[in-house]
Amino acid sequence: MQSKPCPRLAFKALASTLCASFFCIDASAQTQPTSILSPVVVTATRTDTGLSDVLSDITLIDRQHIESSGVTSLSDVLAHVPGVSISQTGGPASTTGVFIRGAESRFTAVFVDGIRVDTQSTGGAPWEAIPLAQVDHIEVLRGPAAAIYGSDAVAGVVQVFTRQGQAGFFPALRLGVGSYNTTEVNTSLRGGEGRVDYALGLAQESSAGFNAQPSSTNPDKDGFRSRSFSARLGLKLDARQKIDLSVLDNVVNAGYDAYGSVPPIKDMAKQHLQTFGVNWSALWSDVWKTRIGVTQGSDRYDSSPSLYITQTQVNTLLFHNELKLFSGVISADAERREDRLQNDGTATPNTQRSQNAVALGYLSQLGAHAFQVNARRDADSLFGSKSTGALIYGLTLTPQWRATASTATAFRAPTLYQLYSDYGVPGLMPESSNNQELGLRWLSGQDRASVVVYQNDVHNLINYVSGAGACLNGVGPYAGCFGNTGHAKMSGTTWSAGTLLGLVKLSGSLDMMNPKNQDSGKYLARRAREQSTLALQVPWSGWALGSEVQYVGERYDDAANTVRLAPYSLINLSAGKAINPEWRFLARANNVTNRQYQLANGYATPGFNVYVGLNWAPKD
Repeated sequence: MQSKPCPRLAFKALASTLCASFFCIDASAQTQPTSILSPVVVTATRTDTGLSDVLSDITLIDRQHIESSGVTSLSDVLAHVPGVSISQTGGPASTTGVFIRGAESRFTAVFVDGIRVDTQSTGGAPWEAIPLAQVDHIEVLRGPAAAIYGSDAVAGVVQVFTRQGQAGFFPALRLGVGSYNTTEVNTSLRGGEGRVDYALGLAQESSAGFNAQPSSTNPDKDGFRSRSFSARLGLKLDARQKIDLSVLDNVVNAGYDAYGSVPPIKDMAKQHLQTFGVNWSALWSDVWKTRIGVTQGSDRYDSSPSLYITQTQVNTLLFHNELKLFSGVISADAERREDRLQNDGTATPNTQRSQNAVALGYLSQLGAHAFQVNARRDADSLFGSKSTGALIYGLTLTPQWRATASTATAFRAPTLYQLYSDYGVPGLMPESSNNQELGLRWLSGQDRASVVVYQNDVHNLINYVSGAGACLNGVGPYAGCFGNTGHAKMSGTTWSAGTLLGLVKLSGSLDMMNPKNQDSGKYLARRAREQSTLALQVPWSGWALGSEVQYVGERYDDAANTVRLAPYSLINLSAGKAINPEWRFLARANNVTNRQYQLANGYATPGFNVYVGLNWAPKD
């Protein structure tokens, strides 16, 4: 039996590695803005709030960071966010899991331009189908937010925003090539005049890839091709009313290895993600404003020659109100959500459900004391009603120090596949959670540090129960079904810090987690108990040079904790330089030590690889 690595020695080795690479630096790991002015975020409250005023644990990733990083997938960006872990079954277009604070991937609510994206088959967002080429910025909220967003937000919320129009005329172009015959062409156009603003984006990416499963019977390369389009249009009806329209469309064709397939079979999976939303916002007075949103998110997956088709459609109607009253802001929401699933493996080809909800929120700052209170009631057409709530308190100790404490409840409704497939049980109850956390944050100019301690208890966890006689309801011909059989506890501590030492930017984070199945005492699959990132960025002779080191500790690939995934460290390097005011050159080297590691047992990961790109962005 292999001995377990000592976390203290692992982090000591990580720090030594970073020091050794101090002058071979990287610009990609900064997940907090360095501007002294606080950007505005919306995820924590559904209202515009300055990042420095937010009481929740949140990270903002802006477009400048995304472009300078040289990464080409959303999962690569999220992998360096504090409290976030990634699993992947192959390359960037393969099935991807995102675990916030050690919770299941389906426990994160995901929105694109405010449009909910979800799958009612496996549950959770199709992360691999969200094109990074169309993304302007990302907000990552750690901690439950079901009292604001309803089902799914058990562990956190990720909001992805595409580019938005602004006054002027701003074309842009990005060309890139890299290892594994990777190519990228990404063009965008933003502008506006008078009452109209607009943004358009087109991108095509491809890669020959590598063999995702070296031990499979079909040792072909599993590459991908992606074509994406995004558009946003804003129309001011008058000084106080505006209509916004947003569209995203991405088609990904990716190779994979189906069970038992042999050459010359080429297994392919096609994923089609679409979002569409229309929002009407109105400022009725100095104290009252509203927003009405009609949105639709659709995800379709089909494979060949092993045929399997599943499609989820999520429709929402939101009526959001904000009222300035009692030295704070009161929010009131009425929301309807409709889920539809078409799946080859369901007893009936088409299944659907609806949820009607009302929610209230209050955010206030009274001197050194800040409060956020949220309550929501969801009425589900299948299992009845569910109430959730959240209470957050913040205390400003000094102009630099603030302490926070919070408690919240959340839930995840069973997917339609878990209810009605051949393995489904119509009587499943929603998974529910109780979360508590304490935080301490320090901010002085461009220097920051924070520590957050949390514990999230999830009850009625839905697991697949196998074995003859495991299911007494007689659903389907298989010896097994889904059931509310689990109880999990995710507890841990997240440290993060960043500073500017002269011209050198230094940032890092450390997560110590304990994600466990409370019934078996085993660790949850594919989640590390410790992980960290360290990064720095240095200007040198017109170049932006950087180095980044990521450490991920031991994990288990299975619920029984019999298949161990070894810990690993990755070193990435990058360099960027402005050729002239319009053109910028970028180069990135990933996994420079060619480390062999696994994110899922039996699946390969990229070795040493490089990316070179050119960005063109003329001034208005």
